[in-house]
Amino acid sequence: MRLAAAVAALAALLPAATLPAAAAPDPARGEQIYGRCLACHDLARDRVGPRHCGLFGRRAGSVPGFVYSPAMKSSGIVWNAATLDRFLAAPMKAMPGTAMTYDGIPDPTERADLIAWLEQAGRSAECRAVAR
Repeated sequence: MRLAAAVAALAALLPAATLPAAAAPDPARGEQIYGRCLACHDLARDRVGPRHCGLFGRRAGSVPGFVYSPAMKSSGIVWNAATLDRFLAAPMKAMPGTAMTYDGIPDPTERADLIAWLEQAGRSAECRAVAR
């Protein structure tokens, strides 16, 4: 018991250990990561994949005129940071039957950066023009 008390007393004298704070997502880095998406997606227009303007708060599979997989259309997902994070980690595992055959972004920091950029880009003049 004396050893435990000594350790506790010594710990009280030392400055509190702090873990490094998680870095805030970096939208600039996210824009670079979005370069991987450009083969199929664009902010303002549909390509092989649907446009990303208006993504946040949109129900999955709901861009008018875009042809989605039945899995995407019936998923019930509403896109937000959490649902995008789960989906982008491994799209085909998160939504079996999706037409999005990209393996995903396994690095959580890269996903956070990309999601931060998508959210920021969704408020851009380019996206505001699409919404009109």
